[in-house]
Amino acid sequence: MSDMPKDLTKPRLIGRRSLLIGAGGLAATGLAAPYIGDARAAEPIKIGMLWAKTGTIVDQSEYLAQGGVLALEQINSTLLGRPAEIVWLDEPNPQGAQQNAQRLIDEHKVVGLIGGALSSTALAISAVAKRSKIPFVAANAAAADLTGKACNRYTFRSQPPVDVQSRILAPHVLTYGKKWYLLTASYAFGQDIRNAFADYLKQAGGTVVGADEVPVNTPDYSSFILKIRQARPDAVIGGIAAGDLTTFLKQWNELGMKGRIPFAEIAIGDTDIWGVGAEAATGVFTKMWYYNNPDNSAEDKAFAAAYQKKHNRPAADKAWMGWTGMRALLGAIELAKSTEPAAIVGGLERWSFMEGDHASKFRDFDHQMLRRTLVVETKPQITDRWDFFDAKASLPRNAAEMDAIFGTPQQIGCTMDGL
Repeated sequence: MSDMPKDLTKPRLIGRRSLLIGAGGLAATGLAAPYIGDARAAEPIKIGMLWAKTGTIVDQSEYLAQGGVLALEQINSTLLGRPAEIVWLDEPNPQGAQQNAQRLIDEHKVVGLIGGALSSTALAISAVAKRSKIPFVAANAAAADLTGKACNRYTFRSQPPVDVQSRILAPHVLTYGKKWYLLTASYAFGQDIRNAFADYLKQAGGTVVGADEVPVNTPDYSSFILKIRQARPDAVIGGIAAGDLTTFLKQWNELGMKGRIPFAEIAIGDTDIWGVGAEAATGVFTKMWYYNNPDNSAEDKAFAAAYQKKHNRPAADKAWMGWTGMRALLGAIELAKSTEPAAIVGGLERWSFMEGDHASKFRDFDHQMLRRTLVVETKPQITDRWDFFDAKASLPRNAAEMDAIFGTPQQIGCTMDGL
């Protein structure tokens, strides 16, 4: 699948001339910089990137990384008049993510971090960011705690959390009926989905007719699917991510369940559904962005075209998320006119971009980005290897709904320390 070189023997550099992935790291090599009298000013500004290189999330991470690299290339790998580089290290698990985040800070002297392909690794990186007082943009994680009880002044999250996406998707699932079965992963993301949908259904007067937690990397879902078949729910709520979701939906189809019971899940990635294939793909989902959404902004369409030109395939939503998260960090540095951590935090608090009539930005009290979420449904007939979805809605529709769905300080439970 990857169009990147496979030399994994040592750390590599990337930049305006090349994109090379190595097991140890990745950085942008700039062209020869003009002479600058101040030696410190001539040194490259380094951004640390932590996306998984192994495991079930690796397909998503490839796109997240490519989006981030494109964001830097689009400003000619230059920040504050200095060359800029990206250093990419792995996040194989929470402990490994913490260790590599600290390496980026201590050894590579990065001025900011982006990463967290899974909520578990994002929470681990966030703890390092707080301890080391360095800004961190979590561009893919959805667990509530990241901008809730585990929030901190240095962490910013661009994807809406689980409870927000659940409140957006749940009304659509209710149209199928009020008996739901919950199948969720046994870590923060899945547990948040289970709790959010169960609470919503209870308030709506519905019933959870079954609930299972499944380990990450489950190879065989047949026993769970048989339990779902026997329970006869009106809908199945999924809370399994990336390669696990791909595996489940393939087996769901193989056991004759596609079309019999509706399936719904939040925060699907394009790579998840592309891996399922046109024959087995099914469901209604939330997602952050879709390359073939007719309502995309001119800027988003330009990004999609630039990505297509560079990689000869459509941009997955994760590429857009990596691009947007990196743009936030790069833009904050320019706004701050400084590489000092506190100044960059201030820049992130001021940074925003327009999505239609809405200015998407990080909220002051918890650093959660306020932005709309797409509700999509798989097409009844899929004839394109990339185009699987029809966009159904972009929610919330207005500022009042945005505030209600994203919650108040009291509901969120975030208490930040000072810088």
